[in-house]
Amino acid sequence: MNKFLRICTLLILGMSVKLSDAQVYTNLGNVQTDERAFYTMTKQMSQFMSRFNYEEDQYGKKIHPDSPDYRNRMKRKTVLPLLFDMENPRTNGSLRDFFISDLTQADSNYFEFLGGKWYSEVSATFKMNGQSVDISMIFAIEQENLGSKWVLTNVYFSDFSKLFPKGDIAEQQKHFLHPMSHELDFMNIHKVFKTPECIEYYASKTYSPDYLTLFFYEIKKGNLVFEKINSEKFHVFQIDNWYFEVSWFNRDGMNTGWLISNLIFLKDNEKEELLKFYQPNINK
Repeated sequence: MNKFLRICTLLILGMSVKLSDAQVYTNLGNVQTDERAFYTMTKQMSQFMSRFNYEEDQYGKKIHPDSPDYRNRMKRKTVLPLLFDMENPRTNGSLRDFFISDLTQADSNYFEFLGGKWYSEVSATFKMNGQSVDISMIFAIEQENLGSKWVLTNVYFSDFSKLFPKGDIAEQQKHFLHPMSHELDFMNIHKVFKTPECIEYYASKTYSPDYLTLFFYEIKKGNLVFEKINSEKFHVFQIDNWYFEVSWFNRDGMNTGWLISNLIFLKDNEKEELLKFYQPNINK
């Protein structure tokens, strides 16, 4: 709600002032807002993408695709640093500079809305058995007919994870059914249900828990009841050999809005295992 009110206030102020090269202050009650902060603030994720690709400059001016400035590599270099959280040493140092240099080596590596491999993580509060619990929901963009939509791809809930602890290999190997069990009409199957906390060890080695189905089941049974959204952030794997996170920063100054809050150099072959958390069926 605070983010919504802040953007609405800035929009009202933006409509009530004239553009100028000088610094202009506008008063709304007790609020004093720097006009330049309004224009440099990355107010929406779509605006973050446009600035990231240099399809819009740092002041919010759209660049026509036919213009020589559109996705201009040199000008892109000047805008990209402004899209990082400058108060975080990890996103305001040599790693950031390496990322920008790598990104602008050639006319590629743009952030595309329908490019796949980017996710929204929505942290929300639910009621379960009378208690408030926090659950992270993962969403991805999916194309459908001539359009697209956000779809749920996974959830993280600590109670679900506790149901399927990663036992050590030696413990897992104790739980198996003899290959000749079928000749005895599976008379030994009782051992599968003797230790229910280990029942998944009798599944195929390719088995992995489906937390999204568990989530849907608990919702359908009425055991999980939605209460509110707490926060949202984005995870981007689309750029070759890089992963970055985009978070919302609601603060004074010029470095506000949607900004890169985490940056990791990550080879594409190293991304595959990590991507399975965000979208378990990504290769299906």
